[in-house]
Amino acid sequence: MRTFDTIITGGTVVTAADRITCDVGIKDGRIVALGTGFTDADEIIDATGKLVLPGGIDAHVHIAQPSGEGIVMADDFESGTRSAALGGTTTVMPFCLQEKGQSLRAALTAYHAKAAGECHVDVSFHLIISDPTDQVLGQELPALVEDGYTSFKIFMTYEGLALNDREILDVMSVARETGALVMVHAENYDAIRFMTEQLEKAGRTAPRFHATSRPIAVEREATHRAISLAELVDVPVMIVHVSNREAMEQIRWAQQKGLTVLGETCTQYLVLTENDLDGLGMEGAKYVCSPPPRDVASQEACWEGLRTGVFTVFSSDHCPFRYDDEQGKLTPKGRSSFRWVPNGIPGVAARLPILFSEGVMKGRIDLERFVAVTATNPAKTYGLYPRKGTIAIGSDADVTIWDPTCTKTLTYTLLGDGADYTPYEGMEITGWPVLTMVRGRTVVRDGWVVGAKGHGEHLARAKSPFAKAPGPVSFA
Repeated sequence: MRTFDTIITGGTVVTAADRITCDVGIKDGRIVALGTGFTDADEIIDATGKLVLPGGIDAHVHIAQPSGEGIVMADDFESGTRSAALGGTTTVMPFCLQEKGQSLRAALTAYHAKAAGECHVDVSFHLIISDPTDQVLGQELPALVEDGYTSFKIFMTYEGLALNDREILDVMSVARETGALVMVHAENYDAIRFMTEQLEKAGRTAPRFHATSRPIAVEREATHRAISLAELVDVPVMIVHVSNREAMEQIRWAQQKGLTVLGETCTQYLVLTENDLDGLGMEGAKYVCSPPPRDVASQEACWEGLRTGVFTVFSSDHCPFRYDDEQGKLTPKGRSSFRWVPNGIPGVAARLPILFSEGVMKGRIDLERFVAVTATNPAKTYGLYPRKGTIAIGSDADVTIWDPTCTKTLTYTLLGDGADYTPYEGMEITGWPVLTMVRGRTVVRDGWVVGAKGHGEHLARAKSPFAKAPGPVSFA
């Protein structure tokens, strides 16, 4: 019997802490040795001149999620996880959405059925709480946290999803009592409704005005309010998809005060601006997402947040809809007003290449920070570390090999998701993942999916190390 199933030899291994040239020995889906001179394996992969990185973890994606009457999300689990693998991501964390009147257990059963046998990479579900009934708060959530669903998301905007402050406090209280982590979409729903109605009255209904309806102030206010509510209950929170300096400064202020407030930003806030929504006709609909892209100054603020650690997680917020499709961006209602354009953009495959090219190759961040915000920190934050997120003995052999000299021009056909466009069309990229391995099995090689669907599995998670020890809310 061979000592190893696979050896990766000659590459520069990079973690969140350091980099070293060494061989990686893999057996039974795990990393079992790091050293030099390994030869006894069924397969030897030569990574000379390349980087050997932990597989990416995208902690914020939407796949096969209910999206409203007449609207169909572009990705199922097969296409969404295929795209993730093509972009160097080995674990994705989609959201199981509880619809009004639905139990969490029923929502999870249906969502697991959609994923079963379809995934190219590993998955782990967050919960979206839209209907915090007494049964959900008192029975279902505590039980599900113990079952490994240790994070849940709440919305401060969107019809049918927005929770009021009292409901938010109720959900946060359960998180405090169970040791779960709360993720918050922070935008002021009433302010957005007011702005939307004013714009529509003035006849300003083109996709461009989606950004106008959601100015920085509505994100800043909601971010501050979410932090204040979390402080009241003494529970940690993750403020997701932060788009600008003012919201970032709210998070920095809370961190400096000693509160456990975490921050995430996304690809679109580094490379897109609100001007992208200005396309002719409905072209701007391709860029409709929330919060919307801002301006160049906001881009620089988000880079600053990544460099300085205000943002510890970098995600895609992949939420794909087809453009040339009446069940997608060109829904008939969407043509009448920006408020009805399906909200979200594809990006799970583009996330890592764009950050590598724009960040590492242009000197904005170093390799260790790249690994930290795209793999190690998400694994730590959401209870997957050290099984995931690093290259270490005992960790899953989730490995990507990067060619830092490889150049690509982004097109939607390159990215392999179910959408018919990418908002990053035409971007010139330097650095590309040429091999993606999930638990010791190569699933992508040289831009081709070589692994069959079904290898990916669902992961139950430990509680976040950032969460408080389970216990009642105290007002002492």
